[in-house]
Amino acid sequence: MRSTRATSAVERLNSRSGDVRYSMVRTSGELFYLVQNAGAAAPIKLCEPMALDDFAQFVNAYGPQKPKRISKLDVAFEKQLGARKASPAAPGQEESND
Repeated sequence: MRSTRATSAVERLNSRSGDVRYSMVRTSGELFYLVQNAGAAAPIKLCEPMALDDFAQFVNAYGPQKPKRISKLDVAFEKQLGARKASPAAPGQEESND
């Protein structure tokens, strides 16, 4: 089934968004659009129908994003890079005041 990518994208969105629930609608022309479930009221359409790849990309960028996991090694490496950028002269070179 070609809509697996779209379904997975909507499931990830639902896991990120907490209380708000989203669904996808597939048209007869193989286009997809995202709707927000509004309880007893009619669903709220959030985008125009789009192709599968465009829809998956839209849903992945929509809503709250998960923070990127960072290890202690990543933090130490970023700290080293920051210290290297902050130093005015490259190692082994001295500034001359001539």
